[in-house]
Amino acid sequence: MSANYVMPLAAMCQITKLVQKTAKYGQFNERETESFLRSIVNLTPDKPEDVYSDPFALKSGYRILLSQLSPQGDKDVEMVKYIGSLMQLERALMSNKSALDELAKRLKDVERQLQHFDITDSTIIAALADIYSEVISPLGQKIQVFGEPELLKQSATQQKIRALLLAGIRSAVLWRQLGGKRRQFFFGKKKIIAEVQKRV
Repeated sequence: MSANYVMPLAAMCQITKLVQKTAKYGQFNERETESFLRSIVNLTPDKPEDVYSDPFALKSGYRILLSQLSPQGDKDVEMVKYIGSLMQLERALMSNKSALDELAKRLKDVERQLQHFDITDSTIIAALADIYSEVISPLGQKIQVFGEPELLKQSATQQKIRALLLAGIRSAVLWRQLGGKRRQFFFGKKKIIAEVQKRV
């Protein structure tokens, strides 16, 4: 199993932190989100590290992951729920050929749009949000998003959150491809922590 499996785990931590910022405070920093949104359409990288265009974007994710797994770290139950839900949806997606085919088709459409718009443009955000709500979300239990009710009512906020959740699904797919398994959190936690400490 590649040691790189901790990389998409860190990405999921950072992505869910960005979901929390958007849902609770309306904060959506384009510089922070760009690398993760780009990962959605980066489906044929030469190596796993190429999935995330900005390796520095993962630094915070590694620190969050370490805090979640370390006995003395600050636990974020909300984040654990988000990541668990993303992993469940990823499994449902990978076992549904028609959903995978539709996802591939829709992502090609987004790639064409990216010839004219930046990845953080509202047009692209809306397209990614539609993919999440129409292709991914129906596959399983809806992810409950915790946040400020007034913010969550706004369509722009909803679209940003869904686009980020789609990025989370991309990372969950990569985690599985690199040999990630849920039982590692119970039986291989020390190994994950040791690997993350090399990268923090």
